[in-house]
Amino acid sequence: MKTKTLNLILGMMLIGITTVFAAEAKTEKFKVYGNCGMCEDRIEKAVTDMTGVTAAAWDSKTKMIEVTFDESKVEVAAIHKAIAKVGHDTEIERAEDKVYKALHGCCQYDRKDAAKDCDHKTKEACNHKGSKKGKSCCKH
Repeated sequence: MKTKTLNLILGMMLIGITTVFAAEAKTEKFKVYGNCGMCEDRIEKAVTDMTGVTAAAWDSKTKMIEVTFDESKVEVAAIHKAIAKVGHDTEIERAEDKVYKALHGCCQYDRKDAAKDCDHKTKEACNHKGSKKGKSCCKH
């Protein structure tokens, strides 16, 4: 009887471990605009609070974030949107002006720099998958 119970417990543990490792962890890096440690905290919290995100690290010098997430639970586009929602522009999402302007003064990065990083030649070219309908991802 004890052997059956032990085998059942071991079998369940093996299934649980296999399920954990079967999850598809993906890591993405992309640009997020900000300036300081407060920005870092805000950006990383916006991302790590999301279901399916296991890690996020933003570098204020390079303006790059590295995010590890389970792509069966969260899409990278949703991560961009979560960051923009707290006031920070990303490569494909622009924060609402009202939210950006509410950031602490030291957190208000130069939005012209964000637009300069756009490699699109025309305003129409900016209307890609990351932009909202009728709204470009940068200023031309």
